[in-house]
Amino acid sequence: MEGCNNLHSLLLFFHFSLLVFTPVIFRVTQNILLNSIIMNYLSGKHVLLGVTGGIAAYKSAELIRQLREQGAGVRVVMTRGACEFITPLTLQALSGHPVHMELLDSGAEAAMGHIELARWADVMLVAPATADFMARLVQGRADDLLAAVCLACEAPLAVAPAMNRVMWESPATRDNVSVLQDRGVRIMGPAEGPQACGETGPGRLLEPDALVSALSGLFNSGALAGCRVLVTAGPTREAIDPVRYISNRSSGRMGFAVAGAAAEAGAQVTLVSGPVSLEAPAHVERINVETAQAMYDRVLELAAGIDIFISVAAVADYRPASVAEQKIKTSTDTITLELQRNPDILAAVAALPGGPFTVGFAAETEGLESHARGKLEAKGLDMIAANEVGSQLGFETEDNALQVFWRGGSVTLARTGKNRLARQLIATLAERFTISRKRDKVVNIMEPHAKDSA
Repeated sequence: MEGCNNLHSLLLFFHFSLLVFTPVIFRVTQNILLNSIIMNYLSGKHVLLGVTGGIAAYKSAELIRQLREQGAGVRVVMTRGACEFITPLTLQALSGHPVHMELLDSGAEAAMGHIELARWADVMLVAPATADFMARLVQGRADDLLAAVCLACEAPLAVAPAMNRVMWESPATRDNVSVLQDRGVRIMGPAEGPQACGETGPGRLLEPDALVSALSGLFNSGALAGCRVLVTAGPTREAIDPVRYISNRSSGRMGFAVAGAAAEAGAQVTLVSGPVSLEAPAHVERINVETAQAMYDRVLELAAGIDIFISVAAVADYRPASVAEQKIKTSTDTITLELQRNPDILAAVAALPGGPFTVGFAAETEGLESHARGKLEAKGLDMIAANEVGSQLGFETEDNALQVFWRGGSVTLARTGKNRLARQLIATLAERFTISRKRDKVVNIMEPHAKDSA
């Protein structure tokens, strides 16, 4: 009898444990799966979070925590109404950055603070977004910091509505949502369910994990899904002696941004990099080299198995004809170095029979279009991205601008952060690559018919 009681107690304990711990285990498993799915797209991204005055503002704390778990940097802009529901100190502690609230902040605006915030963002999300805020966004108002930043932000903008169900279903709100969608604003939600007012229906803010997933999807275009992409980045170093070398001012940022953007677009990416102090983008295979010859050898070794080659590296055109075995001593007022030409990596890949779609970069101090188009034709490239270099341009800067050329067309990509610029370039490249692949298929289909008729 006592054994039966013990067994009964054990079964009750087991049942109780399932009730208590199953939700916890489910939540942990959900977080693990969430991390594995979206880390590739949010890691290293800059998320600018706007918080407006609704009861759902309390969820912004968990949202920030989850975004940072994915490796995103988060900065927060709050309206005055939002501060009535959750304190700026809470969001500052979670984001690791001061919370921005006032448009007329003399300290911040001395450096055009609202513009700096807008330029910093890779994506901007307003969550929760009240009916009032969406109406002001439609009107183009700039009477508080959050609205002004939304107007100044060139990054993708998303809003997550949160309001009473009747307010959400109001014709005015529906019209505002339609206008925002027509302008390219992403609408995330709302969800349905019980609301703070006691009613049930549409209007609930999406849960933080759903917002994180939706936000990550903005970076996953799939435009290069299934493609194998090879990117070169950074400078090369050409040794003079064991301690000295010839190099250039390339930081590698643009090439790394292009590799990351290609991976976001679904490509399998290999990055051959010269010596730079940058971390490889998520899900990008990195191969380190030092000299132009070493880069040439690795690229030609890999080129046969790729679909797209993007040559962003600032490869040295020349190297010393001989390298001193010992450090050259300072013994004369002048020294003469004999230089010899390095192999042309870009031209070699472009000349491969049945080779990849080839994209070059041209850094110019003058005559940008003429020099870029000349390089496009001389090396037989499919596309070339050209940028001006010099004081505060191109090298060693956080932003850049590009003019992209191909036979019969061009597009200008305005100056912006290199990560955003890289995504715009990859979008253009994907479009041109698709056109090229369709053209090749037409040629392959027609050629046999031409032979048959001969």
